[in-house]
Amino acid sequence: MISVCMATYNGARFIKEQIDSILPQLSADDELIISDDGSTDGTLDIIASYNDERINVLNHIPKLNFSAHEKATENFENALSTAKGDFIFLSDQDDIWFPNKVSVCMERLKDFDFVVHKKSFIDEDGNQIQRCDSIQLPKNWFLHIVKMNWFGCCMAFKRNLLNKSLPFPYRLVGHDYFISTLAILFGKISMIDKPLIEYRLHNNSVSQGKHTSFFYKMSYRFELFKMILKRIHNIKRGRIN
Repeated sequence: MISVCMATYNGARFIKEQIDSILPQLSADDELIISDDGSTDGTLDIIASYNDERINVLNHIPKLNFSAHEKATENFENALSTAKGDFIFLSDQDDIWFPNKVSVCMERLKDFDFVVHKKSFIDEDGNQIQRCDSIQLPKNWFLHIVKMNWFGCCMAFKRNLLNKSLPFPYRLVGHDYFISTLAILFGKISMIDKPLIEYRLHNNSVSQGKHTSFFYKMSYRFELFKMILKRIHNIKRGRIN
């Protein structure tokens, strides 16, 4: 069973394109879990219009004192904590999946615990900006945190990694880097050297980080480093499986 976990917030402009690219790739036994942070723009109406039993919508109340990145991470955790599948895919609300994304990732997950693939870039109107990005396997998990060039929307992994990742540490920034760092430490990783999504660049995207200072980026990397060390300790002590 596949669980696609999506976090939404006021994504009405793009979410139909994204859902339309995901559902045809799922079987009747799979699920698309959508955790919404209180959208007011019609996002939930669009989702409800599908009337698809595979879609499970969760209402999430974000904490007022959290940053946009912390809210997004907590919203994803809400979806992930409900996932029933053996294989987990992360999804943003505004991208478009290639028609073969699931099949390519699932083939690789036969032999690996975690896969990450490349992405192409489109603008707000769906025009291609860049054909492909570059991703690299870091020499160690510390360098992975420093460079941060893997995106959650390009990741899929097995339940054993989800079990090691949840619950997220309080005020975690970067759910995808927390999960992928644990994959480097405790799993078998495969990199797919081709794009499998169209990644949309637009002004309201949380992941663009245009409003984050150098100090903020360094500080949350430092906090993530400490959180990873604590999780390693808890896993080795058997407190988390």
